[in-house]
Amino acid sequence: MRAPLAWLAEHVELPEGITGRELAEVLIRAGLEVETVETIGAEITGPVVVGRILAFADEPQKNGKTIRWVQVDVGPVHNEPHPDYPQGCRSVVCGAHNFAVGDLVVVSLPGSVLAGGFAIAARKTYGHVSDGMICAEDELGIGHDHTGIIVLPATDGSGRELQPGDDPSGVLHLRDDVLDIDVSPDMGYCLSIRGLAREAGQALGVRFTDVIDKPTPTTRLDGYPVLLADPACPLFVALGVSGIDPSRPTPRWLARRLVMAGMRSISLAVDITNYVMLETGQPLHAYDAALLNGPIVVRKATAGEQLVTLDDTTRILDPGDLLITDDTGPIGLAGVMGGQSTELRETTTEVVIEAAHFDPTTIARTLRRHNLPSEASKRFHRGVDPNAAYSAAHLAARLLVELAGGTISAAETVAGGLPVAPTQVIDADLPTRILGVEVPADRVAAILVASGCTVAMAGDRVSVTPPTWRSDLRDPYDYVEEVGRKVGFEQIPSVVPPAPVGRGLTGGQRARRAIAARLVDAGFVEVLTFPFASAEDLDRLGLASGDERRELVRLANPLAETAPCLRTTILPGLFAAVGRNTSRGNDDLALFEAGRVFFASSAGAAPIPPVDRRPSAAELAAIEAALPRQPRHLAAVVTGQWRRAGWQGPAVGAGWQQAFAFAEQAAAALGATLRRRSSSGAPWHPGRCAELLVAGESIGSAGELHPEVIREFGLPARTAAVELDLDALIRLAPERGSIVAISGHPVAKEDVALVVADSVPVGTLQEALAAGAGELLESISLFDVFTGGQVPAGHRSLAFALRFRAPDRTLTDVETAAAREAAVAMAAEQCGAVLRSF
Repeated sequence: MRAPLAWLAEHVELPEGITGRELAEVLIRAGLEVETVETIGAEITGPVVVGRILAFADEPQKNGKTIRWVQVDVGPVHNEPHPDYPQGCRSVVCGAHNFAVGDLVVVSLPGSVLAGGFAIAARKTYGHVSDGMICAEDELGIGHDHTGIIVLPATDGSGRELQPGDDPSGVLHLRDDVLDIDVSPDMGYCLSIRGLAREAGQALGVRFTDVIDKPTPTTRLDGYPVLLADPACPLFVALGVSGIDPSRPTPRWLARRLVMAGMRSISLAVDITNYVMLETGQPLHAYDAALLNGPIVVRKATAGEQLVTLDDTTRILDPGDLLITDDTGPIGLAGVMGGQSTELRETTTEVVIEAAHFDPTTIARTLRRHNLPSEASKRFHRGVDPNAAYSAAHLAARLLVELAGGTISAAETVAGGLPVAPTQVIDADLPTRILGVEVPADRVAAILVASGCTVAMAGDRVSVTPPTWRSDLRDPYDYVEEVGRKVGFEQIPSVVPPAPVGRGLTGGQRARRAIAARLVDAGFVEVLTFPFASAEDLDRLGLASGDERRELVRLANPLAETAPCLRTTILPGLFAAVGRNTSRGNDDLALFEAGRVFFASSAGAAPIPPVDRRPSAAELAAIEAALPRQPRHLAAVVTGQWRRAGWQGPAVGAGWQQAFAFAEQAAAALGATLRRRSSSGAPWHPGRCAELLVAGESIGSAGELHPEVIREFGLPARTAAVELDLDALIRLAPERGSIVAISGHPVAKEDVALVVADSVPVGTLQEALAAGAGELLESISLFDVFTGGQVPAGHRSLAFALRFRAPDRTLTDVETAAAREAAVAMAAEQCGAVLRSF
């Protein structure tokens, strides 16, 4: 909301000399967000004065143009001597012809600077020395018209005659401070000069004059016929004005105020309705009475109806849209935008003014449904004062009489009535208890009365009824907020509550932080991607129709139709991050992300309990059951080189080894042991991936991506990835914090090389060795893979390092050998392994 300071001053007795910035500070302390204060006309400096045309001569030029050599009286301070005029004058070359002798004009003299930094100096042109310039609208920055110069009225706004040498700023509204205020949704009444002036008056303790001075009468139906067929419109005022002169222009003062408030001038009748809306907060609409057919009916739309709105767009209407109609059908989208069929034209001489009150929720849904924000809908969906409708309609009608020569119809229509305001009874000390600062009961009452409320004290209880313009005051805590705003939030002490003893991060939080720190130390970079996906992403991953990851949760209002669902896997988002990096030449990547994925629930839609009570246990359970399952996942992708070539050796490519190492590091951060098991499935390359297990339970997969997946997502060749269930990993990890004894006895080292078929996974063989070795085994690791030589075709030799240790003694050679032989025996039994002896 843009509010010129001079306009505000007509409604509230501002202290003399107060600037826009000073008033902005006052309003900010009252809870409003003043974004900027713009000083209009500040760039215009120097001698810009009122001048009176004394004489002129038309002088045709060789280029076909006719200029005027003008003598203009600019007042005794600025006039130069002239033999023909005792009082003196200035002589100016002017290209415009829309003035006559005796007219008052705006003259910028040498030394002045106009809009855009245009400096004025005496200069020779067309054979004369032009001693200044007679100004047009665009040269002063108050309009875009350059077809002629500004011709001033004989008097200013107060009725005083203008004289040569006077400052024209007042009559032109040339200079003013304009406050640009971001009005929050709960303060819709401040989307008007009236509302802002009221707030300023209360904050400064000065008198406010309300422009809404007519009480809304009871139902009256002798004007233009109106039928209210839907409760979303409880009040509709229709007022006729006839005999309008459509040729009359918008007065300069009115057009200037509209421009400063951020609107453009269209025509006199339309400008008046916009002016009244800005001043009172009540949106108005004017219909050409000659184009109305039959009574006005306010109703909901029916399926298939269409309306061509004022922006020349045909809109398909929804049954939830509230319409203004006549016998021809829809003529307006209520509270949002009028229809083209009844708009005012250049020949309109009779209008019907609409001033109505509409349900904010209905208007909000309509404007979002049609993506049609307007100045009217911006106010209606925040809440408009219903009591302003009648006075606003009459204010617009009076301006049409005064400025357009119209006549107000004696008959008028007031259909419906004002809604009943809710009364609340609150404890007088409630503001003190909630705000944490002492606010006596009499001050609470005084603040609420100044805000327009009706207050009745009864002991330590206060009965409060809000004014019609405060639809935001609904419960006791709304009144507490109102008192807090008017007391001043800066008066409320800032007290940091003490932290409860014994609380800190949860076990899950500590685990996730430990994993993230471990992975960053290992060389991975954490990223954060949007949690949105599409069915096409899953097709590109090659997921089968029965895969759980295809059960998508669709968003009701997605940010983009290309990603209308919540993700079931983190990988597509990481692939997109890889694409953005590789497109910029960054090919060596090790990215990871930890975040939630979402799986659709089969419980159906969640119930919507009423807001006047706490949901029951059954309702809460139903809501919980309807929510999608949202586990946390951990995923990574590696491309390019893990280690670049250098003095330390050749380059090491990033591949499946790093993907498995990522999972192992995540498990090791929690003290968990990760096992691998051969597997296949999308999006992995067959034979180059494995399932990841902790405590025998599958938690994810890792490996090289399938070539088709790499091609679909435009990834570098041999890209590897990993994704695991982070919640499952944390759940299956051993309890943290337990103290494990460190043995002081030496380790016994044994190595074994076993020949197995190529089809036997390394992880399976390693698990068999560990099971056979028993409790004395401290660790086992693969250190060599060999094929060829004396190893039979279709087989390979796998060498493992076994480390044995007892907690209470030094192991003997016999104990170590027995454990080693037991491990080999188990491997032979479960995997067909043969001890390599060559």
